[in-house]
Amino acid sequence: MTADSSSSSSASQAALANTFAFIVLRVWLGFRSLFTGLEKYAGKVTEQQPLLDEFGDPDINGAMVSVNHKVYGFDHYHGIPPPLAGKFAEEPLLPAWSLGIYDTLLGPALILFGLTLLLGIAPRITLFAQGLIYCSLSVGLILLNESGGIAWLAIHALLVVAALRLVHHARFSIFPRW
Repeated sequence: MTADSSSSSSASQAALANTFAFIVLRVWLGFRSLFTGLEKYAGKVTEQQPLLDEFGDPDINGAMVSVNHKVYGFDHYHGIPPPLAGKFAEEPLLPAWSLGIYDTLLGPALILFGLTLLLGIAPRITLFAQGLIYCSLSVGLILLNESGGIAWLAIHALLVVAALRLVHHARFSIFPRW
């Protein structure tokens, strides 16, 4: 094997590794965004069901138990988690009108950017938009002094930066230059 073929082989292996690295980041960030957005539509419903005996038959006394089920639907949508919504409303640096817009758009934006990243549609723009979302979420948590959440979002932002550095290795993309 000559030096030229060795360096060529080494370069193609590095390019393949970078392609695989981008695919992994693209899939992870896409699923993270998609499912985080879908979770904004999650809720719990309580249902009364008969208490079952050890044989699986309804209790002879007619006892009932409450069973919670996770469901998804527009009726359960909450862009800003309810426990944080009150805290944000009290924060003087966050205008009330902006919270309403943010609450309305966050879930659909996360779903949209998750899908576009998974499908490989304009990955540069999609990653940049996701990074901006994580930055904006960080601002809110900084104002509430939620250090744990800020650290998690910083990791997400770093993953977006890593994906942006590798995006030129994108394969299987629609409008890959965007």
